[in-house]
Formats: sequence, structure tokens, C-alpha cells
Amino acid sequence: MYKRYVKKILDVSFSFLLIIILLPLMILIAVAIKIDSPGPIIFRQNRIGKNKKMFSIFKFRTMKIETPKNVPTHLLKNSKMYLTLVGKFLRITSLDELPQLFNILKGQMSFIGPRPALWNQFDLIEAREKHGVNKIYPGLSGLAQINGRDELDIKTKVKYDSEYVQKISFFLDTKIFFLTIINVFLQRNIKEGK
Repeated sequence: MYKRYVKKILDVSFSFLLIIILLPLMILIAVAIKIDSPGPIIFRQNRIGKNKKMFSIFKFRTMKIETPKNVPTHLLKNSKMYLTLVGKFLRITSLDELPQLFNILKGQMSFIGPRPALWNQFDLIEAREKHGVNKIYPGLSGLAQINGRDELDIKTKVKYDSEYVQKISFFLDTKIFFLTIINVFLQRNIKEGK
């Protein structure tokens, strides 16, 4: 019952509430981005959602417009050279992820689930397919994120994703939610490129 109905209701309700509460902060961030560097405020990128359906994920833009497209930040060589001044702060605090509240409200994501793969991360998508991970909504945070985030190799990441699929519950989601907040506060497992 939780997996099929309650989780979705909580996602939509909580995302709507957070958007209202955090709207002044998001407006302030938008203004700071616009002042800091040329380019759009929101960064959109094609990601793989539930049942491998493609969707555009929303983030506050943290990088310069000349940054190579469709490359995970942690795989960029010297990614710090592409970060804007405001972007560096947003990345460290994970505030760049706030626009994904709209993805959750639209029913494309959940608060908790496997992080959505880039459309061209074929090895990750294929590995997840074998373990039924692509059958659930991707999340803002997940079991892999609280256990290593960008530091994890694909095999380990999929192991955590698969474990989550098998154990989805209100208790597990709540645990991941609060551990995510702790990890963000302590700035754990953030890798910004080679």
C-alpha cells in the first residue's frame, strides 16, 4: 500500500508544501545566478525516469554555459574551472537540486529513489534494468547517495538501488531522508571532477 499509493501522495503533498515555503529562497538564488554569470537560471538535462521514460530534470545552473553537455560533473577533467562563483556554493550546499521539487510535483520523480541516470549512461541503465530498478520513480536522494554518492562505482550503486527496490517502506524512506540532510550538512561524498 505504501509503495503504490501513500508514497506518491506524500511526494506530491510534501513537494507542493516545500515549494511554497522555499519560494523566497529560490527567487533569491535565481537572482544571484543571473547576476553572477550569463546564461539561463535553470539547467535542464535529459534523464531516465520510471520505466525508462525520458524526462527533463531541473536544477539551478551552477556551471558556465561553455561546459561540455551530457557529461556527469564528477567525470569532467578539472570541473572546478567550469563552476560559477554562485554555483560552487549551490553545489556544496546541494541547493542546486531545489528545482527538482517541481519534477516531484509533476510526478516524474520521488523524494527517495535511485538517482536518475543520464540518457547516455547505458551501462548504468542496463545494470538497473536487470534488477528492476528502472520500474520505480527516480529520487532526489536514495540509498546509494547516503552510502557514497559520486564515489561509488556502477556495480556498487546498482547493488544499493536494487536493495532499495526490494525494501521500499515508509521507515526506510524516512531514514534516507534524514541521513541525506546530515550528509549535505557535513558535505560528505561530494566529488567535483578529476
